[in-house]
Parts: sequence; C-alpha cells; structure tokens
Amino acid sequence: MKYITTLLLTLTLALTACAQVDYTNDSLRIVNAEWSTDTLDGFTLKRYHFGTGELFCSAQHLFVIEIPADSPRRLAFVCDTVRTEVSTLAQRSNALAAVNGSFFDMDMGNPICFLRIDGVTMGQNTPGKEDSVNRKYYQYATLALADGRPRFVCPDSNRLWENNMTDSNIMTAGPMLIREGKALPQRDDRTFVTHRHNRTALGCKADGSVLLLVADGRFKNQAEGLSLPELERIMLWMGCTDAINLDGGGSSTMYVQGRPNDGIVNYPSDNRRHDHEGQRPVSNAIVIY
Repeated sequence: MKYITTLLLTLTLALTACAQVDYTNDSLRIVNAEWSTDTLDGFTLKRYHFGTGELFCSAQHLFVIEIPADSPRRLAFVCDTVRTEVSTLAQRSNALAAVNGSFFDMDMGNPICFLRIDGVTMGQNTPGKEDSVNRKYYQYATLALADGRPRFVCPDSNRLWENNMTDSNIMTAGPMLIREGKALPQRDDRTFVTHRHNRTALGCKADGSVLLLVADGRFKNQAEGLSLPELERIMLWMGCTDAINLDGGGSSTMYVQGRPNDGIVNYPSDNRRHDHEGQRPVSNAIVIY
C-alpha cells in the first residue's frame, strides 16, 4: 500500500511539473538541436529524436526535408484511384522524395478535400452531415503549385470555392497554421486539434525555401506526436512564414529515394509497431522531383 501511495504521488508530481512547463524554452531546443543532416540532390534531409520530456514535456521524433529557394527541385501532386502506399506513389513517378498529402475516405479511397492535378479535378471538398454549403475545418487551407513552387491561399467558407481557381495543380487540406508570418488561432473543441497525433506539414520560409515536416506519433516514450498548436509552434520556430497542416495520424509518411526500408525514413504507425513497415495506403501524396 505504501508503494502504491508513493507511486501515485510521483506520477502526480510529474504531471503537475509538465502542466507548469514554460514552453518558451522549447524554441531553443528546436533551433539548437544537433540535427542529423544529409545533403542530397537539391535538398537536405534532417532528423532529430527528442527524448522523454525534452520537447513539450514529451518525446518527439521529427523528420524534415528542406528545399532551398535556388534548388532545381520542384513539387508535384500524385494520386491514385485506390489507396496506395506513399513509397509506391513516389516510385511510380520516379520521385526523389515524398510525403503523404491531403485527407481521404478510408473506405472509398477518394480524396475528401479539393484536389486538381495537371488541370484534372480528382476530388472535391466533402460536405458536412448538417451543412452542405460551408467547408469543414480541415478544408480551410489551399496549396497551389506554380512551376512546382507552392503558393498558399486561405479560401472563404464556400465549399466549392476552389473550382473557380485557374491553377492547374491545387491541393486543399488544413487548417492553415501560419500565414504571412503570423501563427493562426486553432480551434479548441476538436481532439483532432488538441490531442497529440502523428503530423505532416508543409511550409515556406521568407527566403523561399520549402519545408516538409513529418512528426511521428502514437509511440509512448519514443514519439508521442503533436497537437496542432505544437506543430504550429515548431513550423514557426523553423522559420516558416506560411505553413499548412496535411493529413496525419497513421498516414504520416516520409519517403526518400535510395534509403533503406524501401525509402521510408520515419516510423509510420499504422501497424502499431515502432518500425519502418507501418505505411498506410493513402489517396495522394506530395512528391519532389
């Protein structure tokens, strides 16, 4: 009984300490981390594992692809009519790297956010159960590609707004995390926002560099995942002036051509094991070529 009482007291003190953590120091942990960095063909791959309690009072494993503004590398969207692993989507298009893209129907496999590739509309923003006119909260950020470089757009509430855009390549996801250097307020009434999950995000820095970030999750003491406010902070601390949240959870995957484990560099969680084999078949991806 004494042992149980001591254990409960220890846990209570630990939780209290986490609740009182001053997160202003977390920015320094991001900036000063000794990232493992590989310089590849026109981009860099960086990774860092924050141990238990190191970042946001948690363990985190972050993977970042950075494409310099003067790089010849460009982005593209790819999609399939059936759910397909990110590595396969990337290899089919001979991509140098890739991350998972926007949201999709797990059963049907179709995009549930607007998606246009080379002028062909592949998906529309799906309506809500009680509101078929306005868009869902994860459809409030739009990414257009012009010559393979991203342009960020904040659409209005009209669910079909993107149909009037003239860009040939458009992907809607969300929410928007950072716009013109300012972190945007996030909802506090959705566990999708407030709870920690695996995350994938895309951002641009002031100098035009592009960042693709994957944060692993759902592995206690190894990688707990991020809430959206935490993801937002990290993208801001890494210098992004604009950033968009993409699909996450078991979909979060980063692929780099030629790497071991079929090119999968992070630890996708769909198989519930901390290895490189847990890719979730997805509807679409963002590739680097």
